[in-house]
Amino acid sequence: MALTPPRLPLALRLFNRAGAWARAGGWNAVSLDEGSLLERACKQTGLSDFGDPAFRQGLRRLLDSYENEAALTVFGRTIVRRDTLRLLENRLRLQDCWTKHPEILAGRIEQPIFILGMPRTGTSILHELLALDPACRVPMTWEVMSPWPPPETGSYPTDPRIAAVDQQLAGVDKLLPGFKRMHPMGAKLPQECAAITALDFMTMIAHTAHRVPSYQAWLEQVDQTPAYQGHKRQLQYFQWKCPGAHWVLKTPAHLWSLDTLLDTYPDARILQCHRDPLKVIASLTSLVTTLRGMASDRVDPLEIGADWTKRLAEGLQAATDVRERRGLPEERVLDVQFREFMQDEVGMVRRIYEHFGLEFTPIFEARLSGYLATHAADKHGAHRYTLADAGLEVDAERRRYAAYQEHYGVASEVL
Repeated sequence: MALTPPRLPLALRLFNRAGAWARAGGWNAVSLDEGSLLERACKQTGLSDFGDPAFRQGLRRLLDSYENEAALTVFGRTIVRRDTLRLLENRLRLQDCWTKHPEILAGRIEQPIFILGMPRTGTSILHELLALDPACRVPMTWEVMSPWPPPETGSYPTDPRIAAVDQQLAGVDKLLPGFKRMHPMGAKLPQECAAITALDFMTMIAHTAHRVPSYQAWLEQVDQTPAYQGHKRQLQYFQWKCPGAHWVLKTPAHLWSLDTLLDTYPDARILQCHRDPLKVIASLTSLVTTLRGMASDRVDPLEIGADWTKRLAEGLQAATDVRERRGLPEERVLDVQFREFMQDEVGMVRRIYEHFGLEFTPIFEARLSGYLATHAADKHGAHRYTLADAGLEVDAERRRYAAYQEHYGVASEVL
């Protein structure tokens, strides 16, 4: 059976149909106008200083792609308007805090660990496992989505924002009940860096959740220094009243911008996850098709497969080029094979700690074992996908990724 987006509830389909009729008649109930969004954010917060105006370029390009490429339903427009306003309001509040408390930006971030690799290569579960170390600091979903006021150590585990964010995410579960099989969500799960750089409107999340190819093409060419500088400021903010011994961060997007990452964090340590790219693109096509189906009724899995496989190959080569050109010392880089990781998660975490000279404590080991015992990979059901769903041909894709697989010793999996 061909891959298709999820079928939304009847009431929501009727709502979208009514919205389409209204737009066809010249009436638009959900505005994505830049000026009105900025004005609304200022009114909601009582603030007006957005900080570095560089974010406006990404905001403008993203809104243009939403309008002209994403084929958003009225519900989809509601989603992106809400998300855009949330980012703008968060930006205003954080800028206000940085202005009032400049000491935040003096906070040191030393030897952070960055997990990178293609999507669907185990980066998320590895991030979750490393976050179980009491000495580790990760950006949790709740604090990234709702960062103000600054998180504090004493109230961190019970902050009321946790329940509020979980309630928001429960809405996604209701609309896309199969999505949690692909990518579990939760307020107390680690969040990836792409959600942090979204505050500067430089994020690969946009083209994952919506069809915005012009924005994504711009993102891959533009200097992302402002986004990485903003990323660092946010980490300094998060650790201001809730510090940890070391940061662990992740997003596949770092493949395309590893140079900028290393310029921003010169002592960063790198974990790169590897998996058969054909399994990755098949899984990713399924995920993107499902996610885009929440906001658009025009989703093409074949376009998604062709688009993302080319993009992933370019990202892998870009990261390889940076690693070779910079000649990063072996003690700062470790490659993680997906198959080895899945066969022995605790063993792989122990290996990572030995490689980076971190203390693998009995408390951490006990937490790992307990977590793995209660979090089976398929507890929400198996995520099933095929390369044929992406409209891609095995031999052509093997040729596309042959150099990558050979360079890193990535074994081909049974498709």
